[in-house]
Amino acid sequence: MLTAKWTPILIATAWAVGTAALGAALTPLTPWYRGLERPWFQPPDWAFGPAWTLIFALSAAGFIRAWRAGAGRLLLILFVVNGLLNAAWSLLFFTLQRPDWALIEVVPLWLSILAMILEARRHDRRAAQLIVPYLAWVSFAACLNFAIYRLNAPFG
Repeated sequence: MLTAKWTPILIATAWAVGTAALGAALTPLTPWYRGLERPWFQPPDWAFGPAWTLIFALSAAGFIRAWRAGAGRLLLILFVVNGLLNAAWSLLFFTLQRPDWALIEVVPLWLSILAMILEARRHDRRAAQLIVPYLAWVSFAACLNFAIYRLNAPFG
């Protein structure tokens, strides 16, 4: 039987691992990707795994804190929606090879993270702070996405 102590940990872990695994599965580094002209400020490919791991771990910790402070179903829904939007971005950019579509999709992804922060903040200020790096990273990723779009358009 799950206790109240373990429920948010299991939910947060499932979100972090599930979102990361789905995103990784939808991110093939194909010859198409390797052939893209990329901006000078793009980190090396090996840096993305550790960055996402840290971001998801911090966000999961934020979920746990907010949940324990009284957040409930709305926070859970926001995290699930965010995980789906995160996967959709990877699908559009890498799998479908449409950085132009991914650039449009990054807006609802970014807004979903903002919603997560705002809902977590209603319950625990530190919880919200733990999710802020995710928003910062997706903001940076949107800049990368835009630069790749500009350097390589048109697509499709």
